[in-house]
Amino acid sequence: MTSVWGEAGARWLATLPETLHGLAADWDLTVGEPFDLTYHYVTAVTTADGTPAVLKLGVPEADALTEESRALTAFAGRGAVHLQRSDLTRGALLIERAVPGVRARDVPDAEATAAVAAVMRELHRPGDALPDVALQAGAFDRYLARFPVSGPLPTELVVTAAGLMRELCASAPATVLLHGDLHHDNLLSAARAPWLAIDPHGASGDPGYEIGSWLFNPEPDDRDPALLALVPGRLEQLADLIGQPLERLVAWGFVKAVLSDVWSAENWSPGDTWSPASRALDVARLLWPQVSRSA
Repeated sequence: MTSVWGEAGARWLATLPETLHGLAADWDLTVGEPFDLTYHYVTAVTTADGTPAVLKLGVPEADALTEESRALTAFAGRGAVHLQRSDLTRGALLIERAVPGVRARDVPDAEATAAVAAVMRELHRPGDALPDVALQAGAFDRYLARFPVSGPLPTELVVTAAGLMRELCASAPATVLLHGDLHHDNLLSAARAPWLAIDPHGASGDPGYEIGSWLFNPEPDDRDPALLALVPGRLEQLADLIGQPLERLVAWGFVKAVLSDVWSAENWSPGDTWSPASRALDVARLLWPQVSRSA
């Protein structure tokens, strides 16, 4: 938290116990065990009427919880968990807990892909209430301005992905609400629906955009060829289940794979011992022949 948010992160950490206890008192919550933590404090809670829920806390100055709140409000429980309550001044969201909460990564791949397709059909209602996904193409421009000749990622792939993303957005068959980061750890089994999405980034745009993260997850840093070999089957299954042309999903898969590692490269500098390249880049290379033929 301090490496990302500096003084704001340090203040948040120092006051976290006080914030947690204050919200538990104000919202009449019984606090349980925390989940695996990243940039937020996420813990199981039980409401006054015995309903299981999740309390998610983060730095109030950050945008992530505001964006998640907007997205969950827009989805209104269709395909995603309900937002039950929020206090963004304290960086807090109270969210429906998906029970039993089995992650999609823990079921067979074809079953998981069928589940995410069903959730996409629920989430993708017509609307432009969330940020336009086309704005994300600016990440390619920033990368190419920083690395105009060579960088940690193949320049040809970045240039192609930048142009292709803008073409896909301009020719979108519809503008729908998008989760924005729909992968195997953000899809949980639930009681009121077979599967529900959590942790949305929230965007609006071409429904094909949504499939991108699914292709290089779970564990993008695991570059096992056996995982890469799942990609063609996933694409064919998704094209069939969500009713989108396979060629268009291949293009979106390529774009989002390159974009994912471009985002990682924003924190990379020459001389760093780590690489921003992940299995996402392997997916982009796998799809490159099909994309380049149709370009």
